[in-house]
Amino acid sequence: MDRTELADFLRRGRARLEPSDVGLAAGSRRRTPGLRREEVAALAGMSVDYYTRLEQSRGPRPSRQMLGALARALRLTGDERDHLFHLTGEEPPRATSASPHVRPGLLLILDRLHDAPAQVMTDYGDVLAQNAMAAALTGEAGPGRNVVRRFFTDPSSRALFPPEDRPGHARSHVANLRAVTAARPTDPAPAALVAELRSTSREFADLWKSHEVAVRRSATKRFLHPAVGLLELDCEFLTGSGDHQLLVVHTARPGTESHERLRLLRVIGLQDMAPAAGHG
Repeated sequence: MDRTELADFLRRGRARLEPSDVGLAAGSRRRTPGLRREEVAALAGMSVDYYTRLEQSRGPRPSRQMLGALARALRLTGDERDHLFHLTGEEPPRATSASPHVRPGLLLILDRLHDAPAQVMTDYGDVLAQNAMAAALTGEAGPGRNVVRRFFTDPSSRALFPPEDRPGHARSHVANLRAVTAARPTDPAPAALVAELRSTSREFADLWKSHEVAVRRSATKRFLHPAVGLLELDCEFLTGSGDHQLLVVHTARPGTESHERLRLLRVIGLQDMAPAAGHG
């Protein structure tokens, strides 16, 4: 691991980004260009101390998951992402399955969706990136989780939806996963997810036997939010260009009660994303 080169690469990547490039408000006057260390750390889901040590050439070797998070936080291109991996002595991810690297252009769109919950995920449910509104809606921040796994194994995830809507969500998750595994039979990731859930969730196993197939498409979803109440949102699944990634955007129709509640959620959700005072 080349700590000196890694530190320099991270500092330069941070310096070239402005808050608006990553969906943040500028906040107070900045004495140096670029993002602050605490902002990069928050975007990558790591502690400020850990990120600071990396920039000071004294941090431990980051995990592969952490390297992916840093690549997203710094809006690296595919080549830059590979370079980041090489600097730590890691082999970059190869395109044997759905890519975990979100293109900078797609992240730019995500950052511009200030008033709508949005996230980028693989077609089998791995969350790769999300905005503050998506975190506020679901109560789950940061990448690295799978929405299908959480729905079938975590009661708090199911509690996001009215009880009468949950069977429909369950069938939709399973039917989409059927379509993905059939389309990419050599991709180990969705196949492993199916095997795991068939052994851990009786509900999933029973639904899998029904052999329903349906790719995710636009739909209307209802969410039970503990702070703002019931939200009825239009959900759009926008596909990428052959990388098996989806940009999922939730919107409320203007003039509806859900629209007003979504505006309130934005106020609540963005409070934690305000730039912290400190040195850049």
